[in-house]
Amino acid sequence: MREITVFTHRRPRDTVAALQLLSERAAEEQVALRFDAEETAKHGLRAGPGLVLDAELKRDVELCIVLGGDGTILRALQSYAGSGVPVFAINFGEIGFLATVEPQDMAAGMARAFAGEFELLRLPGIVLETGEHRHTAINDVAIHRKVGERVAALAYALDGEEAGSVRCDGLVVATPAGSTGYNLANGGPVMAWGVEGFVVSFIAPHSMSARALVVAPDDRLTVYNRSSEPLDLAVDGRPAGEIAPGGTIAARFLRDVGTLAQMPGSSFYRRLREKFGRLAS
Repeated sequence: MREITVFTHRRPRDTVAALQLLSERAAEEQVALRFDAEETAKHGLRAGPGLVLDAELKRDVELCIVLGGDGTILRALQSYAGSGVPVFAINFGEIGFLATVEPQDMAAGMARAFAGEFELLRLPGIVLETGEHRHTAINDVAIHRKVGERVAALAYALDGEEAGSVRCDGLVVATPAGSTGYNLANGGPVMAWGVEGFVVSFIAPHSMSARALVVAPDDRLTVYNRSSEPLDLAVDGRPAGEIAPGGTIAARFLRDVGTLAQMPGSSFYRRLREKFGRLAS
């Protein structure tokens, strides 16, 4: 039987109607919907035909459908990183830049999802190494000072060549897909999807000359914490530990980490105009 994993927005009331429609459509198509323990409890789901509840993550499903915003979409992309499973997202968030369908078009979008009528966009990632730990970000890696602590002192190097030292509140390393998030808020450049490389931008730099930097895909970035306090580390918006005083992290570009399903003919530039133009109006 065909199987699809489902992830939803953290507020279940927002997706009740969409989930009902999805379940009805899946029954018609004879597709089993898989819900993990969190999703099962969130929606109070009960056993029924075509529903696999309290399911472990299965990495060879046909598709992953997301009813949520960018945070939920990133969670799905992280879950299926490296698997080739497409993530098809219907927007129930504030912006939903990674979503391919808006709620008013969800019936037609679901029909296309079940029929496989979508294009695939391969998203790169950033591999982050902190001592013995390794993380992969689809969107970005953020380093920031702890609340109430002094301004951070950060130095960074590319391929072993130190490029500069900045006193700031933190630093963001973003993929092209993530360049419209935290990096954009920092005044960093937007990178079109398909561009290879990543951007480094600074959070509230205490400098007249600190500028964001677009890094070539094969260059390795090293960040040094020269502060006297530890700094917080987040990967795709989720806490991922600390960088101790005197500690370092290393980051590098990685191709084809996530797979995003897109409606045929989707345009990055149209999406940029519609999503951010809407916020400005």
